[in-house]
Amino acid sequence: MAKEFSRTRRIGQQLQQELAMVLMREIKDPRVGMVTVNDVEVSRDLSFARVFVTFFEDNPEAVEDKLAALAAAAPYIRTLVAGRMKLRVMPELKFVYDASLVEGMRMSNLVSQVIKSDQAKAEKFGAEDDKDNGEEA
Repeated sequence: MAKEFSRTRRIGQQLQQELAMVLMREIKDPRVGMVTVNDVEVSRDLSFARVFVTFFEDNPEAVEDKLAALAAAAPYIRTLVAGRMKLRVMPELKFVYDASLVEGMRMSNLVSQVIKSDQAKAEKFGAEDDKDNGEEA
């Protein structure tokens, strides 16, 4: 039976907080820029962690460059985070781009456009219906 809050989930949450602080304050690489740590998935044996990140860039080339910079800095980031967390084994970090936020914003914009076009059509046809009703009366 699984516990409500497993140890790996708690470590993942703490790792997410510590990574966000390290990336915000300690990493001075201009290639990385503004990065948001969305989630961290830790393996059951705590040897690997997938870190899901989002950038304020939607250009695929820029995203790849930023991921490469994070991958190159991963051992240093791991060392910094290990000093902040009290773990026997510090997971190896693998940074993964999380496109869900960008995709959600794109979907929201599409829905907004459809709503606006539906409202414009409703106003147009509503005005024509009013003309037709006025002429018949």
